[in-house]
Amino acid sequence: MDRTERFYKIEMLIRSRGCVHIDTLLAELEVSRATLKRDLQYLRERLNAPIEYDAQSNGYRFGAESWRGTKHELPGVWLSEHELHALLTLHQMLEGLDEGELLGRHLAPVFERIHAMLGLDEAAARELQRRIKLISTARRRSNTAHFELVCSAVLKGLRLEIGYRKRSGGAQGSRLDVRELSPQRLVHYRHAWYLDAWCHRSAGLRRFALDAMASAKLLEAKAQRLPLKTLEAELDRGYGIFAGGTEQWAELRFSPEAAAWVAHEEWHPKQQAERAADGSLTLRLPYVDKTELLMDLLRHAGQVQVLAPAELAQAFAERLRSAVAQL
Repeated sequence: MDRTERFYKIEMLIRSRGCVHIDTLLAELEVSRATLKRDLQYLRERLNAPIEYDAQSNGYRFGAESWRGTKHELPGVWLSEHELHALLTLHQMLEGLDEGELLGRHLAPVFERIHAMLGLDEAAARELQRRIKLISTARRRSNTAHFELVCSAVLKGLRLEIGYRKRSGGAQGSRLDVRELSPQRLVHYRHAWYLDAWCHRSAGLRRFALDAMASAKLLEAKAQRLPLKTLEAELDRGYGIFAGGTEQWAELRFSPEAAAWVAHEEWHPKQQAERAADGSLTLRLPYVDKTELLMDLLRHAGQVQVLAPAELAQAFAERLRSAVAQL
């Protein structure tokens, strides 16, 4: 058993038997006397366990004053060492998503305790975390104050008033658009945050990029909540982040070289893939807006052919011709 499991075992034995002879602890834990002494010292000094040596019985017990009227528990000892390592990995992933350390500052004490459980000092903890690296490209940062306020609105079920700037439409897109929303859920997609909300002005579900919000104000009115199934049916059936519109199915054929990678990727939960004898791959998937699908197809330019529909094939060809014209 690893050290964390030994801590739990020591705690359990002392709690259930009152005072445990040192030979019993050695036999139950299957460790040397020196290892047991180190474990007991760590429990006392780092985890504040009120463990005392009883010379009369040559065993260990909880101190009478510390134990009386309370139930001592070691924080987190139900987690194994492997599970603690997994949580540290999760911590690194969280830092990659955490805008302005909104969550990190609240969770910092938890991860400090995990470091203590693993016997790590500050330098060792930093070194361990550097062994896990997350690479984010084209990341769009949201306003920290807006992110926290939007998150509160979603969780509390309150309405929001936002000032929103659309990216499309050239100069017109820079105009501030004020809307009242009933927030439904937060969505994280490709290193950016979005808010799914019922827009009271347009009377429909819309998806708003948080980094395009110029202002946000929490209102006192209760949000109009919609069932999650309604959100999924309306906003999740498209390709990527784009939602709304008539669903169409794209049929794509990838060369054997590209297929070696695409065969292991999920472009859409409903995709259908068929590998041919020559190694090429035919992929069928639904979309409602071709914008993001075209962007992904351009990554495989020269190694993918759009078989259907004709409108998508024409749009892809126009993108390729436009790219060549820039050379």
